[in-house]
Amino acid sequence: MTSAARWSIAGLILVVAAVIAIWPRGEEPPPAPEPPTPDLAAARSAAALPACAAGSDGPSTLTGVGVTCLADGSEVDLAAVLGRGPVLVNVWATWCQPCREELPLLARYAAEPDAVPVVGLAVQSTEAGALDLLAALDVRLPMVLDTGEAAARALELPAGLPASYVVEADGTVRLVRDPRLFRSVEEVRRAVDAP
Repeated sequence: MTSAARWSIAGLILVVAAVIAIWPRGEEPPPAPEPPTPDLAAARSAAALPACAAGSDGPSTLTGVGVTCLADGSEVDLAAVLGRGPVLVNVWATWCQPCREELPLLARYAAEPDAVPVVGLAVQSTEAGALDLLAALDVRLPMVLDTGEAAARALELPAGLPASYVVEADGTVRLVRDPRLFRSVEEVRRAVDAP
């Protein structure tokens, strides 16, 4: 093959490549549809959770932290749900066995006449899973779900669950360190009343 023939073939290849590159391809394919949101009406009904409070003057460290209210699926501000303390915040997950044991205990504490309000914060869980677990445990407390881990970051959630926090009247947020896992209503009461 002569040099001219080689150059002709190379030129032809370049022309074909250029034509392919600029050839109209039509419209871009439509984006894949988002998966449908599961209908959680039956799960919400079975869980029968109280509505999330829409207070004000909550802890400034939690203002602007968006969470999902499990009672109705609405997006709410965590500080607004907690409002002015004192309030006990319990962080739990559906996969956490100690959480399953602690949640009913917290519900019993919350039913006492002198108890401070208790709000549950589910993390690393799905909305459906959280609702199903609460219905199975017959726990009826205000509950929110941290879908984007913003609440866990704002609370500086320690390793291991469950974890509880007391939001004081002045807005300070205190991690309950002793005990980390409540085993009696009396332990909950002491933790809330601790200075």
